[in-house]
Amino acid sequence: MHTLIFATHNEHKADEVRSVLEGQFHISTLSEEGIMEEIPEPHDSLEENAREKSSVIWQRTGKDCFSEDTGLEVEVLNGAPGVRSARYAGTHGDAVANMNKLLEAMEGQENRNARFRTVISLMMNGKEHRFEGICPGRITLQPTGHAGFGYDPVFIPEGSIKTFAEMDKREKNLYSHRRKAMDGLIHFLKNIWQG
Repeated sequence: MHTLIFATHNEHKADEVRSVLEGQFHISTLSEEGIMEEIPEPHDSLEENAREKSSVIWQRTGKDCFSEDTGLEVEVLNGAPGVRSARYAGTHGDAVANMNKLLEAMEGQENRNARFRTVISLMMNGKEHRFEGICPGRITLQPTGHAGFGYDPVFIPEGSIKTFAEMDKREKNLYSHRRKAMDGLIHFLKNIWQG
């Protein structure tokens, strides 16, 4: 079975990706590769941040690897929090603070339209390939549900009445931006590895 390094320390993301792959490829995280430090995300776009992470891991290991960057883009906030989604409230990964800041920023807004966007950067033999997934939806008035991570409790995907945090992994994958980007990656890899 082919192995890909997923340039992340986020076990939630790794689990989500593995649930999409359903055993087609082996996914190894940075921790499993013995790489413990965080890779910086210094850029102003999801594309550049994803490339930064995949490039660093490719240069360090010489192994096929991929990374992703995801942002929540809210229409009335001109695309914010976007590339700053994980650190919207100032501290990286403080999901509750990020959600609270978002809900405060949207207080009184009738337009709740938003979308999650994922960009995957795959490095193979030193060459980059990109895949994108978009999930349109809307922001709720308050958090609902306990599953998932990040902004999942305040985001309802288009076509559903549940937030991502009210869905199990299987249901979330029917809508997921990350799933859509992964589908592009999987299709590409199958063409290369399985002909």
